[in-house]
Amino acid sequence: MNLPHRRQFLHLAAGAFAMPAVSRIARAQTYPSRSVRIIVGFAAGGPADIVARLIAQWLSERLGQPFVVENRTGAGTNIATETVVRAPPDGYTLLQVTSANAWNATLYENLNFNFIRDIVPVASLIRAPSVLEVNPSVPAKTVPEFIAYAKANPGKLTMASSGIGTASHVFGELFKFMTGVNLVHVPYRGAAPAVTDLLSGQVQVFFDPIPNSIGYIRAGKVRPLAITSATRSEALPDMPTVSEFVPDYEASFWFGVGAPKATPAKIVDKLNKEVNAALADPKMKARLLDLGGTPMPRTPADFSRLIVNDTEKWAKVIKFAGIRPE
Repeated sequence: MNLPHRRQFLHLAAGAFAMPAVSRIARAQTYPSRSVRIIVGFAAGGPADIVARLIAQWLSERLGQPFVVENRTGAGTNIATETVVRAPPDGYTLLQVTSANAWNATLYENLNFNFIRDIVPVASLIRAPSVLEVNPSVPAKTVPEFIAYAKANPGKLTMASSGIGTASHVFGELFKFMTGVNLVHVPYRGAAPAVTDLLSGQVQVFFDPIPNSIGYIRAGKVRPLAITSATRSEALPDMPTVSEFVPDYEASFWFGVGAPKATPAKIVDKLNKEVNAALADPKMKARLLDLGGTPMPRTPADFSRLIVNDTEKWAKVIKFAGIRPE
């Protein structure tokens, strides 16, 4: 190849390599130019779905394109996650990330993806604690009294959960791990039947998400002992935290937004900015607090650290308890 032709070839080759990068930048600058899907791993109507739809509506209004929630249930949110992992990294398929993703990394041994590697954290949304609550027949009125009563009656108290590997299950197992109490786990298929049996006294203990429990607490049908977050909840400001009696105990369910790996940083940053603006909006904050959640604005890097730390934390609990998916 003579020198002029070689220069022309190199110039064309350089242009060919540059074009995809330029087009990615251009797409990021015009994003979104069509509708965006937010894949949710929970059924419609629950707290996770409601939060996703609130954020979707906000983003639709702010960015001028429809953000559409699509529910893909099954396998503890793993079906939804895999859908997004396999989607093009262009910002048009997003995932509602939840703390279930953190414990699923250990709970399920043969996933077709590595969540930390394959999903880019975009923005965190809310943190929602549960309530350690008991049937009124249990004589304990405080966490120390409950621990003492449980230790005096090992294996006699039953602990309901919404199912094996759910938040109420792993939160209870963390409590058992840190206090040494022996509670017998009774899994149900969802929170509703678990609460029904708690109310009737068929089971005595339940680590119930605030949105599910707050009505029963206000009606005096269950006795709340403490909330599971590290700080007190605005929804129940007079209730102590478990950590006030069991140092370093913290268990809360969080929601966020993720995208496939290699999604352009400009798109991630744009979405993060808009989500954080939503979390600062007084009306949005009030709506999220009604759901029992505390807004949790963070940078993508801060959200990534939360995911990594929680993945490590729940791995220890799941291995200690020997939890296996149903």
